[in-house]
Amino acid sequence: MKIRKRLLRGIAGIFAGVCAIGLCKNMAMAAQVATSLGDFNQGAAQILDALEYVDEDDIVVPPKEDTKESSEEEEPPSGLVMADVVNSLNVREEPSTDSSKVGFLYADCGGEILETTEGWTKIQSGNLIGWCSNDYLLFGEEAQALADSVGHAWATVEADALKVRKQPSEDAGVYGLVKKGDVIETNIGNNTDEWLSIEFEGYEGFISADYVSIEFKVDTGETIEEVNERKKREKAERAKLIANLGPVAIDTTDDVLLAALVQCEAGNQPYEGQLAVAAVVMNRVRSGAYPNTVAGVIYASGQFGPAGSGKVEAQVAAGVKDSCLQAAHEAINGQTNVGTATHFKRVGAHEGVEIGAHVFW
Repeated sequence: MKIRKRLLRGIAGIFAGVCAIGLCKNMAMAAQVATSLGDFNQGAAQILDALEYVDEDDIVVPPKEDTKESSEEEEPPSGLVMADVVNSLNVREEPSTDSSKVGFLYADCGGEILETTEGWTKIQSGNLIGWCSNDYLLFGEEAQALADSVGHAWATVEADALKVRKQPSEDAGVYGLVKKGDVIETNIGNNTDEWLSIEFEGYEGFISADYVSIEFKVDTGETIEEVNERKKREKAERAKLIANLGPVAIDTTDDVLLAALVQCEAGNQPYEGQLAVAAVVMNRVRSGAYPNTVAGVIYASGQFGPAGSGKVEAQVAAGVKDSCLQAAHEAINGQTNVGTATHFKRVGAHEGVEIGAHVFW
């Protein structure tokens, strides 16, 4: 379309408007308006002649200057991220459901954000590095709240030997000793600046905070290689357990192993507390978020102190209490007095179902 046509339409509009005004006035005024418009049209015609051959395509509009200052390069995202799943989350090599799996992030596991893209986050959780769908992750305050709920505060003994006191006082009696290098989970809710609360042979004991280092951790995911290695290790641990017990070990089954753990964790608790500990183990076995065997759950890294220290094996060799064995049998058969709880700590460390000295959730 040529500019001439547009100008003609604009002039015609002006003419019509002025004529309308003239109709509202007397005829003399209308005549004067017509004469004036005639002069105007002659001038407009000269302008149109000059633009006769100018087409819209010949007009070049200079681009607008971009006055917006360039934004600084964004720093890579960082912070805590937690799995928001019932069982486990696939971690992939690339941000795509078609990409190969490099490992798994389990329920209550967390990691550090390395990179983000639309709908996906690259995380590091222990030795596991890969991409997770944002649909199954928690960020910010939600992630921190979950970490505080399920995380563990671990104390590493730095003295050659450290007394475990019955009360948080240097004058209190002594349960026994922990040695240099021992890594022990503390009961966060009962810790003070000077004393740390720990589980010791089924009792709550206290160690001096001056001779340990503290690290807060959340559970981490596993690479495919670590999953395979863990399964081999579990099998070896069970074989080792049987081999150490001699001929009697032929009758050793999961119920005895579970009963030994129950005795180490809650041997001094009422029967309801022993059943609750056994139920927690079996709930983990059934959940899919943990190994699917009793031995796998008990020997999972960092989960049950007595298993990692060898106390469970020693308890199996020494024999287990009838009440702990009964609790193991009932839990294996589906009995529970804590619902689907998969965690427990000393009372005061968390909200949940309180039974004896422990709270379950």
